[in-house]
Amino acid sequence: MVMGVMNIEEGASLPAKNTFQVFMCSIIAAVGGLMFGYDIGISGGVTSMDTFLIKFFHHVYEKKHRVHENNYCKFDDQLLQLFTSSLYLAGIFASLAASYLSRRFGRKPIIMSASAFFLCGAILNFFAQELGMLIGGRILLGCGIGFGNQTVPLFISEIAPARIRGGLNLMFQFLITIGILAASYVNFLTSTVKDGWRYSLGGAAVPALILLIGSFFIHETPASLIERGKDEEGKRVLRKIRGLEDIELEFNEIKRATEISNKVKSPFKELFTKSENRPPLVCGTLLQFFQQFTGINVVMFYAPVLFQTMGSGNNASLISTVVTNGVNAVATIIAVVMVDRLGRRFFLVEGATQMTATQISIGALLLKHLHLIGPITSRSVPLIVLILICIYVSGFAWSWGPLGWLVPSEIYPLEVRNAGYFCAVAMNMVCTFVIGQFFLSALCRFRSGLFFFFAVMNVIMGLFVIFFLPETKGVPIEDMAEQRWKKHWHWRKYFKQN
Repeated sequence: MVMGVMNIEEGASLPAKNTFQVFMCSIIAAVGGLMFGYDIGISGGVTSMDTFLIKFFHHVYEKKHRVHENNYCKFDDQLLQLFTSSLYLAGIFASLAASYLSRRFGRKPIIMSASAFFLCGAILNFFAQELGMLIGGRILLGCGIGFGNQTVPLFISEIAPARIRGGLNLMFQFLITIGILAASYVNFLTSTVKDGWRYSLGGAAVPALILLIGSFFIHETPASLIERGKDEEGKRVLRKIRGLEDIELEFNEIKRATEISNKVKSPFKELFTKSENRPPLVCGTLLQFFQQFTGINVVMFYAPVLFQTMGSGNNASLISTVVTNGVNAVATIIAVVMVDRLGRRFFLVEGATQMTATQISIGALLLKHLHLIGPITSRSVPLIVLILICIYVSGFAWSWGPLGWLVPSEIYPLEVRNAGYFCAVAMNMVCTFVIGQFFLSALCRFRSGLFFFFAVMNVIMGLFVIFFLPETKGVPIEDMAEQRWKKHWHWRKYFKQN
């Protein structure tokens, strides 16, 4: 029988102190973002290294150095793109597995497994002698990314108090940016070292080891414990992470949600057939779709390639990438500090506006100055493009980057939370795979027009937030339907009227 617990009133928050345990568990789990970020940052730099291309993609190396080769098509090679994108294809299936396993065994063991997969992939890539070993290592890395991205944001959302949930969850995105920055710096250091690409790829073992060791010290989330019938252990963890003896109100809220959850035998069927789940399913999935079609991975995967396309030397392109990724990390701090004050919608709309303006500007500059053959003759244009990319990246870093992960982790009811969040993560992986696999080919065919395409996408996503996404700031996860979806002008029609 479902317990008759009153929902928390609008604007109210469950009692909790800001404890060391919550911060420690959140930061350790967020190292999963460091793994993800390191891989995003390392791929583009490695694929621009001549020693890497000579060993695995010699035909691309030859094409890169042809004087009369089309600027937009130098790196157009499906196998080279598969090196980047294979990880995300593996991540889709790993996320699906993690959505089932984390419900049955808890969040903590899945986070540990993510680090183990990633560690094995890094080792295999370091010792790779042929393309098969290289792709095999990428697939193992993808399993680690899939397990981590599926579980870490949910873990942090479930363990954090509602009033600081946004800031803590954005530690995941902040460490993604730190991972990207670290990777770009590693690429710069190893670009002149013999077989430096091995050290770049093998460096992925460092964040994996940090997460593996740290995961032994984190607590399982109370929601996961209670959902699996471990009520007393759930209460014990609640007291520890909230710093209070009286945790009955929050315990009862979680208990009510878990009793509903445990009646659901097929979460995916419940997610797709129950009308009440339509609003978070649409919003959570589209947020991840839009996040990838901001064009960010064009910059993060292929920034060194892009700068080389404009005529910058290898070192100059890697230095430009380090600068860009430094801006990315610093701008994310703004989101961490301000998201629980200004709210999610403010940053999403502002970020979409900023990215639209810069994508149009970059596209216009490339259209005017980057011809099919030969480098850009103006020395100022690459610098202007770098500045515009930094402005673009800052807009992404305090908006769609972190909030694309945060909002889907806090809008699903417990009974379909794993299934719903899998749909969001799978959408991320599918879109990242598509962009990773086909961007260089699309750049070859559409040239600067590709940036105008992403500008249009940014306009669409900004309008979507204005009209369809409710504000989730400060709302307890288990009361999201009552306080937000049922009161939204469009989504309320999906709920039965009492």
